[in-house]
Amino acid sequence: MHRFVLACGLAFVFFPAAAFAWGGMGHRLVAELAEQDLTPAARAEVDRLLAGECAPARQPPGTAGDAPVEGCNPTLAGIASWADELREHDPDLGRRSARWHYVNIGESACVYDAARDCPGGDCVVEAIREQAAILGDTARSDAERRQALKFVVHFVGDAHQPMHAGYAHDKGGNTKQINHRDRGSNLHAFWDSGMLNSTRRTQAQWLARLQSRQPAVADATVLPPQSQAWAEHACRIVLQPGVYPPRARIGDDYVAAHLPTVEQQLRDAGARLGALLNATLDPTPAP
Repeated sequence: MHRFVLACGLAFVFFPAAAFAWGGMGHRLVAELAEQDLTPAARAEVDRLLAGECAPARQPPGTAGDAPVEGCNPTLAGIASWADELREHDPDLGRRSARWHYVNIGESACVYDAARDCPGGDCVVEAIREQAAILGDTARSDAERRQALKFVVHFVGDAHQPMHAGYAHDKGGNTKQINHRDRGSNLHAFWDSGMLNSTRRTQAQWLARLQSRQPAVADATVLPPQSQAWAEHACRIVLQPGVYPPRARIGDDYVAAHLPTVEQQLRDAGARLGALLNATLDPTPAP
């Protein structure tokens, strides 16, 4: 038991709990919404870069060449949670990128200041800008640009999860305990995936709903990405009355009040990610 507690404590030090957003389904939904908005040129470049995810399978000596991995067809949705899985596959990069998933500006009335809130560029606002620049730099290797694409897809989603731009004192709602339908959780996790999962809709059902509801935000993404504005808007959601419930036990009325905001943030993230990828990967000027 003591070893388990120690291991959990070390994991918390190296990988802050605030580094996760939307859960797997939420990130995949953002990626799927973005993918439907890609221009042909941007889609072709995404497909070309992601083809590198399919490392060829080595053949026995004496056979001709390498065979592609059977059934490998990487998509934006398929790599959308890659940045959250680094702790398992690349612990060093996971540690270095842990702070790139969020920015804490709730205590500053949701006004971002880079020197104060993002020293060394270690926050989601600057990470999106830096990774988008790498993605768009054709002088970089495909491996560098592919990694940047995976970061961009994930971090744009993160920037739209309100708790990822909220308070530092409770680690983005991670230490705010709640109970919904007799199940304990914390406020961050409930905004990540708890509200989405409480509806029992499948990912396909959620995608159809998000596509059919009111349109996403209409503002166009330009380069560099407007990640500061996205984070400041997400933070202002956190400060709205009722987002932090007065008691630990919350009912379905809380979900009814705030689920529309979650839906809108997912739609906006998908639209902005699609626009950002088009601006970064399509050399043709937008009309």
